[in-house]
Amino acid sequence: MKNLLLPTPEAVLFDFDGILVDSEPMHYRAFIEVLDPLGMGFPWKEYVEIYMGFDDRDAFREAFRAKGIDLDGANLANLVAAKSRAFQEGIRSGVTTYPGAVSMIESLHAAGQPLALCSGALRSDIDPILAQLGVARRFGVIVSADDVRRSKPDPESYALAFGRLSERCAALLTVPDKSIAVEDTPAGIRSAKGAGLRVLAVTNSYGPGDLADADWIVDSLENVRFEG
Repeated sequence: MKNLLLPTPEAVLFDFDGILVDSEPMHYRAFIEVLDPLGMGFPWKEYVEIYMGFDDRDAFREAFRAKGIDLDGANLANLVAAKSRAFQEGIRSGVTTYPGAVSMIESLHAAGQPLALCSGALRSDIDPILAQLGVARRFGVIVSADDVRRSKPDPESYALAFGRLSERCAALLTVPDKSIAVEDTPAGIRSAKGAGLRVLAVTNSYGPGDLADADWIVDSLENVRFEG
């Protein structure tokens, strides 16, 4: 795909899983490690079609709903904690970054661009990976599943991230549609659009047809350049 030249946005808000790192397979393995002993595992294809884009809470809720089983708050919390432990174990051997992601973050940060991270992952899953990549301090704001009640596709997470970034950078940010969210899932696109942001979608997890609601679609962040 040829390079995409975009007008410089007031801020850039990055999704995490599927944008910075190829961590969805590790999330899937962690879910299955918890669900298989309960007889509730599901194939990778089903994970991509149904669960990818959910935070852990909604993923477990959906898995139990699909089996017609009630899931109370205490058991949900235990499942989320068990899955987080399995994921933490999985990332100890390292993670794979997507081409162009870290270099884009570094170049935008060096240019003084306000940056946020807006993820459906737990903060305990995010922080170790950001530390491995050396970009933890590049983001003025990080919004995770711990910060919101409703996960993507609800706009709550992106609205919160933009609001917090606006408070930090009041002189630089005006309205949401002058900023860009970088996403890889239909749920993420709907969340960002619902918060008024423009969306750059990357085909790391889904094909262009599934990402058609985005403003721009690329196959790699390596192919994106900002004016100026």
